[in-house]
Amino acid sequence: MAREQVAEVVAEMVANVMSVAVAPGDAVAAGDTVVLLESMKMEIPVLVEFAGTVRAVKVAPGDVVQEGDVLVEVLR
Repeated sequence: MAREQVAEVVAEMVANVMSVAVAPGDAVAAGDTVVLLESMKMEIPVLVEFAGTVRAVKVAPGDVVQEGDVLVEVLR
């Protein structure tokens, strides 16, 4: 039996969280947008690179994130 692995989707830069597109329990496919960030007046969609189920959302709209901060945890 394969063990589920938790993968983290992280911020690649300092930014403001504009919106969160997923909730715990949601299924995601590779390429889905999970969070929309804003930095320097540009919208930056954060995409998940693999399919799985959202385990936890670590941010909310209005939060400021730093490079490397975990945004979403996904069970693969």
